[in-house]
Amino acid sequence: MCDLTKEMVYDAISTVIDPEVGFNLVEMGLIYDVIIDENCNVHVVMTLSTQGCPLHQMITTWVKEAVERIEGVGEVEVEVVWEPAWNISMADEHVKNTLNGL
Repeated sequence: MCDLTKEMVYDAISTVIDPEVGFNLVEMGLIYDVIIDENCNVHVVMTLSTQGCPLHQMITTWVKEAVERIEGVGEVEVEVVWEPAWNISMADEHVKNTLNGL
């Protein structure tokens, strides 16, 4: 029986900051889904703000490492998807307000 919850995984991922804008990936709206199986293996479905993101590999590694730090987690897989394409409307309100002010 797996005791991991999506909230635990989202909390772990929220420690990963997008260095270009200074917000975490969860509040940016870049995490689309978290799937946890009965063996506590975690599959994270996410996107990046742009397909040409130069930090693509680093950010996905940071997400994987953050989730792996959760006690009891099994295998962690991070899948980057481009559909739906990310846009600012997916971000939390305070992120939108800050970035729209730039």
